[in-house]
Amino acid sequence: MASQKSRRGFYAGSFDPITNGHVDVLIHALQLVDHLTVAIGVHPSKAPLFTPEERKALIEEACHAAASSAGSVLEIVSFDDLAIDAARRSGATLLLRGLRDGTDFDYEMQMAGMNQAMAPGLQTIFIPASPAVRPITASLVRQIARLGGDVSPFVPAFVQSKLVAKFKTIG
Repeated sequence: MASQKSRRGFYAGSFDPITNGHVDVLIHALQLVDHLTVAIGVHPSKAPLFTPEERKALIEEACHAAASSAGSVLEIVSFDDLAIDAARRSGATLLLRGLRDGTDFDYEMQMAGMNQAMAPGLQTIFIPASPAVRPITASLVRQIARLGGDVSPFVPAFVQSKLVAKFKTIG
């Protein structure tokens, strides 16, 4: 029997750094699509900790095995314009968004409405984060790591080592 999946998904975020919460949502997203584009948002007004290239390498390491296991293609790109425009360029028909709590839901519903108005061909799919990873945010991970705290429960081990190395170099 042929696969029922014939969908291209688009999951955008800053991924600075990728967390266990991101990985959780990505693993679920890979079950829904044949091709998943993970899109790293690059905004000139923000000063990220990791470069887009570093974030791309971290995402690849965190998710390559899951993509192979799901039989899905994983593509990682960066973009500096509207997510819907980047999604269209990737050929996506599904915008995949992770939800942690009601605050995320309220914000994401507003975004989904605006995206639907601007890009009717793109459907937003919400993926609830698993309970164990719901409190994790990349900004909290960066703050804990910056202050020398243990972020091992919140990020893959190789991300933790990259955070430690990054904060040693920048002080």
